[in-house]
Amino acid sequence: MKIDVLLGLQWGDEGKGKVVDVLTPQYDIIARFQGGPNAGHTIEFDNKKFVLHTIPSGIFNSNTINVIGNGVIIDPFILRKEINKLDESGIDVRENLLVSRKAHIILPTHRLLDAVYEKAKGKDKIGSTLKGIGPCYTDKVSRNGIRVGDIENANFDIKYQNARKRHIQIIEQYNTNYKDIEIDGQLFLEYEKNWHEALKVLISLKKVNSEYYLNEQLEAGKKILAEGAQGTLLDIDFGSYPFVTSSNTTTAGVCIGLGIAPKNIGKVFGIFKAYCTRVGSGPFPTELFDKDGDMLRKIGNEFGSTTGRPRRCGWLDIPALKYAIMLNGVTELMMMKSDVMNQFKEIKAASNYLYKGEETSEIPFDDSEGLLTPVYTSLPGWGSDITIASSYDDLPCDLKNYIKYIEDSVGVPVKLVSFGPDRKETIIR
Repeated sequence: MKIDVLLGLQWGDEGKGKVVDVLTPQYDIIARFQGGPNAGHTIEFDNKKFVLHTIPSGIFNSNTINVIGNGVIIDPFILRKEINKLDESGIDVRENLLVSRKAHIILPTHRLLDAVYEKAKGKDKIGSTLKGIGPCYTDKVSRNGIRVGDIENANFDIKYQNARKRHIQIIEQYNTNYKDIEIDGQLFLEYEKNWHEALKVLISLKKVNSEYYLNEQLEAGKKILAEGAQGTLLDIDFGSYPFVTSSNTTTAGVCIGLGIAPKNIGKVFGIFKAYCTRVGSGPFPTELFDKDGDMLRKIGNEFGSTTGRPRRCGWLDIPALKYAIMLNGVTELMMMKSDVMNQFKEIKAASNYLYKGEETSEIPFDDSEGLLTPVYTSLPGWGSDITIASSYDDLPCDLKNYIKYIEDSVGVPVKLVSFGPDRKETIIR
């Protein structure tokens, strides 16, 4: 068996959680391979809404095992809140949730560092979610990190105190009193105390050497879906650096974040919105600052599920989509939130760019000067409510023409069309 992959092709917020939830009945295991609680995967069904930050989106199917892989970083405080909310809804995660011992832990002082670093950047801030993601990954690559397996060892407290001391020494160089910094509405020392209480929940969860576990399950013929977080254009290597996340969000990240050999990668499902959004700073060639952008934000309810910040909105960017497809080896596309564009009489998509006087389809190394201008193709909008559609044939002709334009432009078929947040509001071709 091979492991299938599902990931975002834009700047995150594409709707990955919903699609994983829709596909979960086809899989035995859902495995998250990177990122941390900066992610927010929203799932809606039976008039209930859930936002997952760390737990894989297959958790609502009691027959599916969910694995938090070694490439994920975990904040015990946020994880406890997530589990408590699921418990309140009658969903017991403890039976079918496994945590990799090699996953790294976000410490309270990682969140302190995140806040101090972002403030020090001033107008050049990257738009961090302030969840401690960057500092935690920094400790990981500098070989100073603390992993889930460490909490099972007698020397955990020593490791924790050594890391805490090192981080506070850095913070004090910024002439900042760490005790005065608030995290999630709590002064640091109060938050730290609550973090240690939450650590008991992580200690109670089932832990595995996930690279062995997943490869053994593949050998046994189990079907596995790898779930990504954020989006391709936020990849630490291939995104719009430095306005990126701290992990590899592409298919290559599956190999690193789960311990899967490249030869064992199967289908790659690429998720994208029918338009584009972005949270935080960084280049966004098709961003709209007019009533069309406001309409996309309002109708699409484009506010971050993790931060609550309003998302920047714009037209679909075909060159960026092709770039993401190339990097990930996408075999099937899934288009989300097509219903948001129901009211548009005209829809635009960037077919190419103008860069320094020349037309190109390549994303330049650096667009910090804002020299990249989209070349648009205009298409007629469908101007009708598509939420009543029950099959692909029921969709308006102009929507099907829009989908065909995308397929012809990128060379990959659109296999799923979503037109609402509920798992039922989905058409699979």
